[in-house]
Amino acid sequence: MLIKTTSQFPYALIIHGGAGGRSWVPPKGTVPGADERPQLICEGLIAAYQAGEAVLAAGGSALDAVCAAVCSLEDTPVFNAGRGAGLTHAGEVEHDAAVMTGAGQGGAVAVSRHVRHPVLYARKVMEESPSVLLADPPDSYAENWGLELVPNEWFITDYTRAYLSAIQQGNAEKPKHGTVGAVALDASGQLAAATSTGGFGGKPVARVGDTPILGAGTWAENGVVAVSGTGHGEAFIQGAVAHDIAARIKYLGTPLPEAVETTMSVEIGGRDSLGGIIALGPDGNGAIVWNSDLCLCAWRDGDEIKTMWPEDPAL
Repeated sequence: MLIKTTSQFPYALIIHGGAGGRSWVPPKGTVPGADERPQLICEGLIAAYQAGEAVLAAGGSALDAVCAAVCSLEDTPVFNAGRGAGLTHAGEVEHDAAVMTGAGQGGAVAVSRHVRHPVLYARKVMEESPSVLLADPPDSYAENWGLELVPNEWFITDYTRAYLSAIQQGNAEKPKHGTVGAVALDASGQLAAATSTGGFGGKPVARVGDTPILGAGTWAENGVVAVSGTGHGEAFIQGAVAHDIAARIKYLGTPLPEAVETTMSVEIGGRDSLGGIIALGPDGNGAIVWNSDLCLCAWRDGDEIKTMWPEDPAL
């Protein structure tokens, strides 16, 4: 499915909270907070959008805006990033995150266990180190960069613990989705993208998906496009999905919506996988494309912030 977005402002923003099949639903009343998840997802999408848009409205950068939006999602425990992220098979949280500016700079972190906001960790990698990607970095890096550290248990919720138990007992499938992300265009014409995830519930320890792989789940290039993806990470990696979209636009002159649709069809659908993509162009127009049951997202349409979430009648 495709939604085209337009901007009436000198800036634009699209966010997503994951795509894939409908989440596991425990029997009513058995897991604290589970019954309220659909409404909390809607509220969380709106709050994250407002956090990012406030930065842009104040003249802030696209990078600051996507980080603000993703930080909000990481702090909302109904999304698979930050607190509430999916658990590994061993019952711990291992985060992946990436940021990229339209000027071509990027940073990423994989298997982060204690930093409260993995997206800010990725930004520090970009801004404070000569590296692009750090995997399983020691906490001393985060401490030296002034990032907030929390115990791994802080990220775990009653819902994620119950979900993992259901997976291990064969009562729920391992989801291949749940990543959060944002793409933005600021008033100076700069693009940026940010993506963050805990990976799928019950994943193998040390598994790394597409989120921290620039060109797979995350990409930004001024004058071309900013992309953040969610779905089956292995397919996004093998299809170099985010960069494939940029290449279609840059080298073939393909319109943005068509480029995203084609890449989704060929590189995700063609691998019998599910996912969703948000993409934003230098003119403020964008696209949301998905081939799964859901693509949780928020964008502005005139005076209204629109959302898609589990109880949205449009789904």
